[in-house]
This record gives sequence, structure tokens and C-alpha cells, in this order.
Amino acid sequence: MSPDDRWRVQHMIEAAEQALSFVRDRNREDLGGDPMLRLALTRAVEIVGEAATQVSEAGRAEIPDVPWPQIVGMRNRLVHAYYDINQKILWDTVQLALPPLLKQLKAALRGA
Repeated sequence: MSPDDRWRVQHMIEAAEQALSFVRDRNREDLGGDPMLRLALTRAVEIVGEAATQVSEAGRAEIPDVPWPQIVGMRNRLVHAYYDINQKILWDTVQLALPPLLKQLKAALRGA
């Protein structure tokens, strides 16, 4: 993996870890009542997606099990439809999608 791709994957890891730290000891209902939590999660997931857009095709090919199109699509949705974010999807993304993604990305960096 190129140094630039490693750097972008590291950004993805850092943003995902931040998102998970934001929801530690929180529940889904907190998201609806806490605009700061909502904005923090939105931004962290945006960063994961933005960094993913910067990973080269060759870098993506080195981690083929990562759902690159879905990550980039989520970023695009959050950025361009910021006024209409589905809080359940945002919550589920952080709780259900980020933990396995983190494992994949960390394993890829260890193996690179």
C-alpha cells in the first residue's frame, strides 16, 4: 500500500474510533435529543467517507472486502443531504458498520 493510501486509511481508522468513543455509554435515544452528538457522529462518518474517496484504486484493491462504494455513498449522502439525515441509519452505521470496518482497516495496515 502506498504511503498516501496508508495515511488515508489511518484517517479512516481515527475517525471511526472517534465516532465509537462518542457513542460509548450512549443509546439511540440520545441521538435524537443531543444535537452535539448528532453533529459529531455525522462529521466523523463524513471523514471516514472523505478519506475513503482519497484511497487509490490500487489501495482499495488491497482491501477488497471493504465496502468502498457504500462508505463513499454514505459520505455523499451526509454532505449533500445534510438537512435530511436519517438518525437510525447514522446510529446503525456507527454501531454496526464501523466496528467490523475498523478490524478490516487495522488488519490491512498491519499487513501492508
